[in-house]
Order: sequence, then C-alpha cells, then structure tokens
Amino acid sequence: MASTTNNSKTCGVRAVALVGPAGAGKTSLAEAMLFASGAISRLGSVEAGTSVGDSSPEARARRGSTEINLTRFSYLGDSFAVIDTPGSVGFAADGYGALGSADMAIVVVDPEPERAALAEPILRRLDAMKLPHAVFVNKIDAARGNIHDLLEAMQPLSSAPLVARQIPIREGEKITGFVDIALERAHRYVPGQESEQIEMPADLAEREASERFHMLETLADHDDALLETLLMDEQPSLDRVLQDLAEEAQAGWVVPVMFGSALNGFGVHRLLKLLRHEAPSVEQAAARLGTNGKGLHVFKVANGGAVGRLAFARVLGDGLNEGAELSTDMRAGALFAMQGDKPSKKPAAERGDIVAIAKADGARPGMVIGGNDDNGSAQLIEMPARNASLALRPKNRQDDVKLSTALHKLTEEDPALLWVQDEANHETLLRGINDEHLQVTLQRLKRRYGVEVETHSPQIAYRESIRKGVTQRGRHKKQSGGHGQYGDVVIEVRPMPRGSGFVFEEKISGGVVPKQWIPAVEAGVRDAMEKGPMGFPVVDVTVTLVDGSYHSVDSSELAFRLAGKLAMNEALAQCQPYLLEPVAHVAIASPPGTGSKMGSVVSSRRGQILNLGSHPEWQRWDMVEAHLPVSSLDGLDAELRSLSQGLATFTAEFDHLSELSGKLADDVVKRATLEHA
Repeated sequence: MASTTNNSKTCGVRAVALVGPAGAGKTSLAEAMLFASGAISRLGSVEAGTSVGDSSPEARARRGSTEINLTRFSYLGDSFAVIDTPGSVGFAADGYGALGSADMAIVVVDPEPERAALAEPILRRLDAMKLPHAVFVNKIDAARGNIHDLLEAMQPLSSAPLVARQIPIREGEKITGFVDIALERAHRYVPGQESEQIEMPADLAEREASERFHMLETLADHDDALLETLLMDEQPSLDRVLQDLAEEAQAGWVVPVMFGSALNGFGVHRLLKLLRHEAPSVEQAAARLGTNGKGLHVFKVANGGAVGRLAFARVLGDGLNEGAELSTDMRAGALFAMQGDKPSKKPAAERGDIVAIAKADGARPGMVIGGNDDNGSAQLIEMPARNASLALRPKNRQDDVKLSTALHKLTEEDPALLWVQDEANHETLLRGINDEHLQVTLQRLKRRYGVEVETHSPQIAYRESIRKGVTQRGRHKKQSGGHGQYGDVVIEVRPMPRGSGFVFEEKISGGVVPKQWIPAVEAGVRDAMEKGPMGFPVVDVTVTLVDGSYHSVDSSELAFRLAGKLAMNEALAQCQPYLLEPVAHVAIASPPGTGSKMGSVVSSRRGQILNLGSHPEWQRWDMVEAHLPVSSLDGLDAELRSLSQGLATFTAEFDHLSELSGKLADDVVKRATLEHA
C-alpha cells in the first residue's frame, strides 16, 4: 500500500464530525477535546449550561443539541475544526450537510451492549457516504457491560470491521485505565489530565497478545506484505503497524474503536493522537464532493446572529481571503472563525478550515462554490421525512409579513423545515421532522423575530362523493328594474369510479343555452362542488348540461353561473352523498424484533397492514407497510419511537380516498359544521 499518513505541516486544518445517538455525550466530548488541547482553560458542562457548544437558549433548556456546534483547536501543532452534530432525530438533519465537509467522523456511543442498535442509523449513513470513521465508547467509567460484548453487538451494524485499539484495565468493577494494543503499553486514567503509563498488568499480557494478533489479521486483509509476515510467524515492526492503522482507517477499510469518559477526560488525549495520525486531509473530502480540490463547500446558513447572515463553509482549496470573489456573482464579505456561538473575525482562512462568511447571499446549504462549476453547484442533501405539521397564524394579525419573513429565514437555515401556503384551506403550514422539531422552531420564531403564533392541527383533506345520479333544473331569475337576470339550466349528475375526478359535458341542441354561456354553467357547477352537503369538496362526479333556456335581454354570464351553482347544490343533496377520508401509504422502519409492535400500533389506528417483513436495505431491521388514515398519523411518530428506543422512522404518502361512515363520519361532519358556523 502507498503511504497516506498525514504530514502535520502540509495537511492544513482537518475537520472532524462528532456523531451518534442523543445522550451519548458528543457535546461533552467536544468540550473535553477543547480542554485537553488547551483551547479553553476551564471544562464546561452541558448539564450546568456552561459548555462552549449547545449555547442557544433552546439547547440549554433541553440540555441537548438543537443545531450543529462548531469549535476549533490545535493539538501538538495540528489544527482541527470540530462539527458537533445533534443526535436527537428531530434535529439530526442539521448535521447531514455538514458531514460532507468532514474528513473523519467520531461515532460516540454508550458502553452498554443493549444500546448498540442506537448507533445503526448513523453508521449506515457513514458507510453510504464512504466517510472514514472511528468509534468512541463514552462513559466507560460507569460501564456495566462488557466492551467485547458491545463490539460483538455493533459489528453487524458496520460494513467495515471494528478494530479495538484498546483493552480495559479493571480494578474491581471499575475500568481505571487501558492497554494500547498497537503500542503494547498500559496506562492509568488521571482525572482531567493525560493518562500515565504503568507496567503492563500480568493478567492482561495474554489477552493483549491475542487482541493484537486479531488486529493485525484484520489489517492484513488489505496488506499482503503484512499477511506474509504473519504467516511466517514474525512480528511486524511498530512503524509498519502504525502505518497500516493510519492508511486503513483513512481508507475506511477498518473502524478504530477507542473508549474513555468525556466528563472526566479519560481517553481524550489518546483520541486526539489518533486524529493527528489517522484523520485524512481535505483532499479526500474534496474528492467525495466531486470537486477538483478547489473552492468551498457550504453546509449551513445561519440568520439572526450579531453579525447577520452567515454561510458556514469548508475551504477545499488553498485558502480564502476576505473580499475574495467566490463566483461570477458572489463575493465573500468578512470571515469569522466560530467557537460555539462566538465569532472572531479573521482576514483569511487556510486550506481545510471551516469559516463563517458574511454577505455571501447567494450561498445555500449543499452548494459547492468555485470548484468544477465556478458559479456554484448544489449537492443534494437527503432529508428525513417531515412527519409533523402545524397550521400557524400570528396572534397579532399585523404580523403576517413578519411571519412570512421569519419563516423564510428559519427554513433557509434548517432545510428539514418546510412551510407552505395551503390555498385550499387558507392555512399557513409548517412541516418538520417531529413535534419536538416544530416546538423548538416556534421558540426560535418568538425569540429571534418577536412573532408569537397560534397553532392548530392542519385541516384534513376530507372529500365527499355521491352514490346515485339525478337530473336537476336550476333557474336564476331576478327582476329589479332595468335589465334583470335570467339563467335556466338542466343538468344530469352521475357518480364516477373512485379517483376519476370531475368531468363536465354538454348535450345542448337548438341553442337553448348559447355556447358563450356554457363555460359559465361549468364554473357554477364547480363553485357548488367546493363545498358539498356535508361541508367538503365533491369528487368523482360527471355533470352533463342537457337543457335550459335564456332571455335575449336579461341572460348573462353571471346569471348562468348562478343557475349552474343552484342546480348542482340541489342535485348533490339528492344524490346520497357520503364522506371520503384520505389514506396514506405508510412504511415503518424499526429495529430488529420490533416489527410486531409496529404492526399493533397500525392496527390500533384503523390501519390495514400490507406487508410485515425485513427491511429491503438493512437486513436486520423490520419493515411494516400499511394503509393508514391520514387522521391517524397524528402522534404516530412519538408512539413508534417510544416502542423502539427512539429509532423507528416512517414515511407517509397520500395513496387514495376511502369511504368513512358511521359515528366517525358523523363526528367529522359535526366538527366541520361548528367550524364554519
């Protein structure tokens, strides 16, 4: 293998993403890395609200990340930018775009084997992105389980082999240190400091030798020379082992596994040393992004800070100066380095650096600027399903414009949010990942932009149709001096098969309804169909204009439109109308062994299970497909997650309309009547 080991003087700033399940301690690890490197003089705490990251009021209140945190430090002469991503499902999408900028990801997990599955979604994403990564088992000082059992539980979740780089030293029930398998050295943890080297415990010598041989065997899968050395029962040189560890980690062929405790600083220095030697440089990230090693990758936009709109970007090329031309129509304003929420101005950014750029108004998340396409090309960022929605209206009706402006800014910086104007129901809808995601957004809306809103569940798109046909006359006649109004039509109304929509025909003979007024009759019919006898739009009917009469003076377009509406209103009341509810096709992905629970939830919500089997891509996971009334989707996300350690996800797409009858239909009609009273 050709050497790819980094030269600390030439590789520039390297970007490391911290990822993993909520509550694993990612932000605490970021804090510990800053403290261990000397970037901060005092170790802060997420629980106490004193950490560099999670500094927003929303994150402080939740004691958990609601957006990415950007920090930076230098360690033994190497510079690093850290992207601490949220683990909670509702906010994890904020980090998806940033992962494209990272050179390496550190997957932070709990030490308990039964919680291993929590890391599966992010491990699958990293595998798909081909992003090199390592695992840091946090909270090792409080571990109840066995590290070996944890690795066995996690290995099926990863496409690359997990390679333990340490084995624990135990004193009684507590882990007090580790043996570095590569260096064959034992260390004891020292709170808040680098660990101290100690003599190898005699009872661990045999296990260390076995684990080291297993590690070398794994490395030899990609190194024929090493394989030959092992087959000859010879010991490879330490330099050879360290080089292979670095090369194979950078290539993503193996996943190194370290452990420690962020709160106590255990194992943090060793993790930093791994990053120095094994984190790739920016060229590898640029290649994944499909660029020629130039330009910028924009991964987030932030509005509302002290310095206004900022575009966060990774410098893929040799550097970036303030005022530099980014593209033919975009120039960089002031440049800022971010340490949590504190920006510090800098005249230039070096290769690999992460920088906040002011006044780059054309920059959008996912955009690569100044690479192969000088004007900027957007990279598609896959977003999770937006399964929660709210209808909004400002408490102060004069805040309509402020609300629109604020929602535009919030959705620009959080692509997982979407807001639309539902013209049919005259509602402003805000859609997000889950209820927690939307509630935090409403808090930001009030805090940043001073807009308070009233919310309610969006109206469900009920429809109504008819069982039988009728023939009905509609005559509009009015005389009030001068020209009057006269329109007279006869229409046939018939039901059509489900999903057919609406068809209007005319079979007029003898000119009893002049041709120029036939479109007005259709318009009147459509007016009546906007709200049928049960209070909802009417679908799946065909209407035929068969007869009528007109007056040479008093007939007009308006008169025939009103006649058409009158005829249709009276006809629909006689056609045995019935209610239709929208039904979604739902696909639920859940961890192994939870499929039956998901199926029970579907059945309890009036759902029809179509398929219960294995996930098509994740063989260990379950997949439930079902038809579920849209009215039953409310609260589904929270219920599924409560039964699956927070891991189950679902997608829902409109599939068809289905008849709703009995008390359920009566209740819907009653509510609609009260709302429109």
